[in-house]
Amino acid sequence: MTTSSLPAASTPVETSAERPKNPREDELLDHEYDGIREYDNPMPGWWVNTFWATFLFAFAYLVYYYVSPHGMTVAAAYEEDMRLAREERAKRSLAEAPSEAVLGKLMGDKELMQDAKVTFGVRCAACHATEGQGLIGPNLTDAHWIHGKGRLMDVYETVSHGVPAKGMPAWELQLQPIELRKLAAFIGTLRGKNLPGKAPEGSEVESW
Repeated sequence: MTTSSLPAASTPVETSAERPKNPREDELLDHEYDGIREYDNPMPGWWVNTFWATFLFAFAYLVYYYVSPHGMTVAAAYEEDMRLAREERAKRSLAEAPSEAVLGKLMGDKELMQDAKVTFGVRCAACHATEGQGLIGPNLTDAHWIHGKGRLMDVYETVSHGVPAKGMPAWELQLQPIELRKLAAFIGTLRGKNLPGKAPEGSEVESW
């Protein structure tokens, strides 16, 4: 007995009108590249908030440490710590009375002499020029000396007590004892440079 085959059930074809709309289609950006389109997805809120927090922190850091007079950068703090350490090292010399040996030891410390050079620039450069070549005051780099023979103790005494007749103040009234010693030692480093400047004054000395 033959049986007729039933027609196969047809699969309904989904039309574009019946296809459910992707809720994200409205978020697609207008541009297209090689058939690829991009969604306009905003950054997560936590990421945006973190970005602005770091930006504001960096701006506040810049203002506080580099613009305002209150902050101190890591490098500046390090330099200050090193300066204080040098000061402590120099103050050990106060246990001994001033002498050629004590001042000579300070003179041999290059870092301390850099600090003393700043003091010289503030206190002495107006009369002796920035490099000690002399302006109103004598040239400190030649072999001629008005007061003493240019020895470190001669320099120390002159710096401490001043020369009132010439308008040089007694710096012992304005500087700390260790500053006086460092300043005298620094002037000692200028001896023998013979920089061109004010003409020689006083008596010539052979050596120190």
